Amino acid sequence: MSNKIFDFINLHNGEEEKNKVLENVTANISFRGSNLWILACAIIIASIGLNVNSTAVIIGAMLISPLMGPIVGAGFALGTYDFALLRKSMKNLLISTVVSLLVSAFYFYLSPFKDVQSELLARTSPNIYDVLIAFFGGLVGVIAITRVEKGNPIPGVAIATALMPPLCTAGYGLATFNLSYFAGAFYLYTINCFFICIATFFVVKYLKYPATSFKGRLYERKIRLGITTLVMIMIVPSFYLAYNLFNEKKFTNTVEDFINSEFSSRGFTVIYKKLNYNASPRTVDIAFLNKKLGKDEIAMYNRLLDEKGIHNTVLSFRQNEEDIKSEILSEINKQNASVSEKDVTINNLRQELDKYKVSEPNLVKEMNILFPDFKNIKLGKIEKYPNTDSTKVQFLVLYNAGKKLKNEDKDKIKQWLNERLSSQEVLLVQDEFL
Repeated sequence: MSNKIFDFINLHNGEEEKNKVLENVTANISFRGSNLWILACAIIIASIGLNVNSTAVIIGAMLISPLMGPIVGAGFALGTYDFALLRKSMKNLLISTVVSLLVSAFYFYLSPFKDVQSELLARTSPNIYDVLIAFFGGLVGVIAITRVEKGNPIPGVAIATALMPPLCTAGYGLATFNLSYFAGAFYLYTINCFFICIATFFVVKYLKYPATSFKGRLYERKIRLGITTLVMIMIVPSFYLAYNLFNEKKFTNTVEDFINSEFSSRGFTVIYKKLNYNASPRTVDIAFLNKKLGKDEIAMYNRLLDEKGIHNTVLSFRQNEEDIKSEILSEINKQNASVSEKDVTINNLRQELDKYKVSEPNLVKEMNILFPDFKNIKLGKIEKYPNTDSTKVQFLVLYNAGKKLKNEDKDKIKQWLNERLSSQEVLLVQDEFL
């Protein structure tokens, strides 16, 4: 029974010849000629995707990126103790990394749009989950490489492990002189490279690829100790970042619950709120629509927030109308920073049409009651040009009376409209097709 289970999960089933696998891995390491051009194009595509916040474009860049080659090569080199292959892999990985950073930094430096989009921000704060994704993605990738039937896992691995986007985000950090973005994104890139390499090493050792040069058990033990040390060095900061992310989420959820229970559920209309977790002390800014609090109430709510477990946090209330307006406008401007030119054009056209729109919903009903001969009434405004230096807006009434109306009837409705709308420019037009 145990033999059947072992055969069912045995990775040696369907395995490609080891010599052929090593040849393919070695061939995909170098960055010369077409590989270098493909890399440069993938960098530009990924940078554009990050710049315009397009997930589809970023995925496309990940699929065509050849960055996996030298990383997998380094894993095979460690697993087979082929240090000539390791040097070649590391050299080509260094070249590809430097080229990617320079090209992406050059693109973002020239790009007129330097707003930080969500796709960029997502690559600046790696955590333990990124370690797991890189490791298990690397496992899938190297298992697929060692199969006779490659199948379709390789594109999925390229998307999951995401080498190109963090590298381009690091380029953005260089172009905008934002060292925190550069450090976070480059750390994510390093995590992905390292744990793909380690996953490759484990699979190569499991499949028992022959060592290029046997150095003895003591040397092998040193290699394992070095890898373990590097794993700890890479994984400890990611645990810290994951813990920090967990605390931030907990802080946000607790504050949101506090605002809902103490204010929203009691009829206070919250029109503005801003949480700053990274400040010291942390801050929570709130503004109400029509409620103002005294000093004692503000102190009471701060005590309640502390009792909820949110320590080292100042709850402040924006009660100056000018401050509230400026904050809200600032938030609106941030949200609208990426509005496209098409949206602006549509908005301008709507504003232009509003000039000719009549905001009198009950006017047609009143006209039908007072002047029953007027049917299918349509209202609007038109511009009149009495001379080249000025314009006047006329109130236009389109109608279908079914018969020709007398001038005195027209005068009556004009007089009524003049009084009703305080307008001296009323134009009546009979349209038989209405």
